Amino acid sequence: MRVTLASYNIHGGVGSDGRFDPLRTLQVLQTLGADVIALQEVVFRHSTGRETLAFLAEETGMRAIAGPTLLRHNAHYGNALLSRWPVLAEHRLDLSFPGREPRGAIGATIACGNDKRLQIVTTHLGLRPVERRHQVRRLLELFDIERAAPMVLLGDLNEWLLWGQPLRWLHAYFKETPAPATFPARFPLFALDRVWVRPRRALVHLAANASELARRASDHLPVTAIVDCPLD
Repeated sequence: MRVTLASYNIHGGVGSDGRFDPLRTLQVLQTLGADVIALQEVVFRHSTGRETLAFLAEETGMRAIAGPTLLRHNAHYGNALLSRWPVLAEHRLDLSFPGREPRGAIGATIACGNDKRLQIVTTHLGLRPVERRHQVRRLLELFDIERAAPMVLLGDLNEWLLWGQPLRWLHAYFKETPAPATFPARFPLFALDRVWVRPRRALVHLAANASELARRASDHLPVTAIVDCPLD
């Protein structure tokens, strides 16, 4: 069987027109047809990670995993994961770098039928190269520990330096994958939103969703990937 994955930086539900519209975010999610969706820049209204995420989960019929990283008295902010498949295990990893905005990752083990499992990690990395080098090293340590196949890393990597160490390390571990431009959504130039799959042969298809709705709903375009699960 095949699983469709997506990664989408929703920009807090604020579109390229500056308008906050979670219903528009939901409509984009519904067009993706994904079984698992990684979200970045989710604004949570409570410390439990509810409301905006709960709305998206309820309307899509998917289970939600919250991963807030920036905690404030009136609203929290961070990553989330939506899954149509059962979640067998979940964990969160602190990727914060001293003096910079807190960052993190969500790891999940997803049951994808026939007693097969898919290991997924989603993240939103920092803006400075030194942050991303630190964070990618931590992420690869996590994958080294799990050593399960297939494995997926997806999210907003914030990496536009094609010659930078983070991309070289990730390509070495996962092998190179297609990288469609996703930012800025109106006229995408940079491949900030990425999906890596190990083993590489499990990745069947990867593309950005460049519909007019997606160009309006956020400053990033979503990416979708089709992955074979299980593998022989």
